[in-house]
Amino acid sequence: MPNNNLTRQEYQTLVEQSPILIWRAGTDALCNYFNERWLHFRGRTLEQEVGNGWAEGVHPDDFDRCLRIFLDGFSQREIFEMEYRLLRHDGVYRWIFDRGVPFHDDGGEFAGYIGSCIDVTAWVDAQEALRKATETEILRLKGLLPICCSCKKIKNGKGYWEQVEVYVSEHSDAEFSHGLCPDCRHALYGIDISPTVAA
Repeated sequence: MPNNNLTRQEYQTLVEQSPILIWRAGTDALCNYFNERWLHFRGRTLEQEVGNGWAEGVHPDDFDRCLRIFLDGFSQREIFEMEYRLLRHDGVYRWIFDRGVPFHDDGGEFAGYIGSCIDVTAWVDAQEALRKATETEILRLKGLLPICCSCKKIKNGKGYWEQVEVYVSEHSDAEFSHGLCPDCRHALYGIDISPTVAA
């Protein structure tokens, strides 16, 4: 059987070089540890990040929400999750998914929180692109269309009148096949087709 006991050095390597960003905070909600991955991501020293230093990298638009979730988690001593933008060492904000979990000392007393973070920028960007594409599709044929009551042409955004199929083709993915409806067959050729046959 494999040996699950790790040496202190192995534990340290596992934590420091893990592909996720790890932080720890004491009962005062002040962070007192960040692993090497975090410090490399931020391009800052441990001394710069401890306490509330890490929060200097949170995007201004996300700061209040991030801090509220963080402090609420501490006050309730419950697991919390949040997404926010964190400034990377190259000056680019990246979306981070952060999960904080309370931990306890050997005596079972609450000792603070340990958190793990992963960069989810690619996922967030993909979701935003999908949302925009969906909105674009919805808006393409949304709204009031001016249509001529006689020839049934539609007035486009430039003020020109177009055949219905031309306008719809340019504003959607619809394709057209042409035929004659029963009323037009009767009016043009005197041919009557029952609804059953026409269907």
